Amino acid sequence: MLIKTFGSAVFGVEAIPISIEVNHLATGAKTVLVGLPDNAVKESIQRIESAIKSNGYRMPRTRLVISLAPADIRKSGSAFDLAIALGILAASEQMHGFDVIENYMIMGELGLDGTIQPIRGALPIAITAKREGFQGLIVPGQNSREAGMVSGIDVYGVSHISQVISFFNNPGFLQPVTVDAEEEFFHSQYDFDFDFSEVKGQENIKRALEIAAAGGHNAILIGPPGAGKTMLAKRLPTILPPLSLPEALETTKIHSVAGKLPENATLISKRPFRSPHHTISDVALVGGGGIPQPGEISLAHHGVLFLDELPEFKRSVLEVMRQPMEERKVSISRAKLAVDFPANFMLIASMNPCPCGYYNHPEKECTCAPGMVQKYLNKISGPLLDRIDLHVEVTPVPFSELSNYIQAEASSVIRERVIIARASQTERFRFQSGVFCNAQMNIRILKEVCVINKAGENLLKTAMQKLNLSARAYERILKVSRTIADLGNSEDIKPEHLAEAIQYRSLDREGWAG
Repeated sequence: MLIKTFGSAVFGVEAIPISIEVNHLATGAKTVLVGLPDNAVKESIQRIESAIKSNGYRMPRTRLVISLAPADIRKSGSAFDLAIALGILAASEQMHGFDVIENYMIMGELGLDGTIQPIRGALPIAITAKREGFQGLIVPGQNSREAGMVSGIDVYGVSHISQVISFFNNPGFLQPVTVDAEEEFFHSQYDFDFDFSEVKGQENIKRALEIAAAGGHNAILIGPPGAGKTMLAKRLPTILPPLSLPEALETTKIHSVAGKLPENATLISKRPFRSPHHTISDVALVGGGGIPQPGEISLAHHGVLFLDELPEFKRSVLEVMRQPMEERKVSISRAKLAVDFPANFMLIASMNPCPCGYYNHPEKECTCAPGMVQKYLNKISGPLLDRIDLHVEVTPVPFSELSNYIQAEASSVIRERVIIARASQTERFRFQSGVFCNAQMNIRILKEVCVINKAGENLLKTAMQKLNLSARAYERILKVSRTIADLGNSEDIKPEHLAEAIQYRSLDREGWAG
C-alpha cells in the first residue's frame, strides 16, 4: 500500500512542506530512503525500527521505498522520524486512520522506546502548515505551546508514538493545545531582572544610553575596569520600546530555528540581549554552516548585541558585521542554497581605553608603553567605528555616590520618554521605506530632516576645527542631535542639542589617545 504523510523542512527562518511517501512492496527485503536525505535522516530507519518494535508492532520485512519530496532539496535533521514511522505503520496496515493522515503535518524525533523529542523551528512550521491548509499539526509536547500561537489550525502536543497511533485510531483521543498568546505576551513585556534605579551615579552614561535607545543609535562605552560598562549595557533593553506583536513573532521565529527557545515557551516578549564571548568565530557571529543557521547578530534582531572588550575580538569577526549593520540583514550563500536572516540590532560595545585599562583614569596611572594606546585603539577599524554614533567615556563612581541611598530614576520612567521620542520618529518617517528611527537615516533624509540654524552651524564649525573632529563625525553628530531634540520635544535642532551631541564623539578627536 502507498501512504503519504507530511512534514516540513526549515530553510532560513521559513519552512516548506515535505511530502513523505511510503510504498510497501510485496517483494524484496530492503528499506530504501530517497530524496536527498542527510546522515541524520538515513539513520532514522534504525531509530524507527526500535521504536516500532518497542511498542508491540512489527517492522515490515518486505521491501519499503520511502521518498522525501521535493527530491531536489536536501533534507536534514531527525524531525522526520515520526512522520516516516507513521507512514510505515499505515503502509503495512498496522494502524487505522490512513485515509485522514494526509490532513496533518507531523514532526518529531523518535527515541528508541518511542518517546518523542523536541524539534527546532516549530513556529515557522506551524505557520507553513496553516498556510498550506492542513487540518492539524502534530508536534512534540515541548514545542506545542510555541506552535499553538498560530491560530486557525489545531496543534496537538504528543510525548510518545503510541499517543499518535491512538489519535488516528480514535480522533477524539487528543485535544488541541490552546494558547492565549496575546495575553501572555503583554503580561510579561515589562518583567525585567535589571533596572536603572539600581545604578548609583553615572547620570551622564544613563543619559547617553537614553539617547541611544531613543534614536536606535549604536554606542561604545570606554572606561577602566570596574567602572560599570557591562552593568549599564545589560540594563539598556529595559528602556527600549516594547516589542510589537509582529516584531515578537519575527524574533521568536529566529530563536525557534536556532533552537534557543526554552521548553514550553510561547512568544518572546522582551527585546533580546545577546553578549557573545570575544573568542567567537565569524560564522557563529553572522550565521552559516552547511545548513545555514542564524548567528548572534540575527538572534539579537529587534534587540541589543553587546560586544564586551571590543578590541579583543578578532579583526575578521568585527569586519563581517559591517554589511549587516548597514542592510539590517545577512545573506548567506551556498552552492545550492541562499538564505537571508534578519539582523536589525543595536550594537553596544565596551572597551578599556588601553591594554592596562587606566589611560585617562582620574586616580590610577597608566602603565602602557608609548604608542600602545593608539595601537590598542587601532584594533577597531575606521569603517566599523564609522557605524557607531555615540562614543561615551565612563569614569569610576566615587564612594560618595556608591553609598548614597537616594533612589535613582527607574527604567520605566526613562522608557516612557524613549517611547514618545520614537513615536515622533515613526510619524516623521512614515513615508520613508525601511526607515524607522533616526539612526537609519541616509544622506538624502539627513539633509531634509537635520536642518540647523546659523548659530548651530557656527557651533558645529568651531567644534570641528578646535576638537579636530574627523569628517565622519559630522553626520553622526547631526543624527544624534536630532534624537536629542526629539527627547526634548523640539521641532528644531538647537545649538544646545548640537553641543550635547558633539561630546559623544570622543574617539574621533585627533590626539585623544596621545
